[in-house]
Amino acid sequence: MTDVFSAATRSKNMRAIRNKDTGPEMLFRKTLYARGLRYRLHVNALPGTPDLVLAKFKTVVFVNGCFWHGHRCHLCKVPKTRTEFWLTKISANVSRDARVHQKLSDAGWRIAVIWECAVKGRTGQTHAAEFNQFVDAFVAWLHDSDSTGFESG
Repeated sequence: MTDVFSAATRSKNMRAIRNKDTGPEMLFRKTLYARGLRYRLHVNALPGTPDLVLAKFKTVVFVNGCFWHGHRCHLCKVPKTRTEFWLTKISANVSRDARVHQKLSDAGWRIAVIWECAVKGRTGQTHAAEFNQFVDAFVAWLHDSDSTGFESG
């Protein structure tokens, strides 16, 4: 199946996709802030520039898009055009994520990965009760200093 957009239009659309302040990230940030948790945003001094840094808990949070980071869920569908390119790109992203997580872990940081699908839900809409349960689980993990990693989805 061919793309419904021209190459120039598709390229423009792909360039417009944000890597900071995405919808799932903003929702998660606002919810944490409302619960009294304070954080720093996009700290360049740390490997991988985590989306959130909760220094009090020595924790970094990455809010990952399922497609871009190769999550095996309903939101990660490999395009039918330029499949080889996309598989290579996503694979490189996954490898880079692993290297970054290892560096952070070696430096004593706890790592949380929040997947887009955990925030959006199965239907693409956030259900308040499910999302609040998810955030409750994250906050409980955050206060449990014995646990090392948290991953949603």
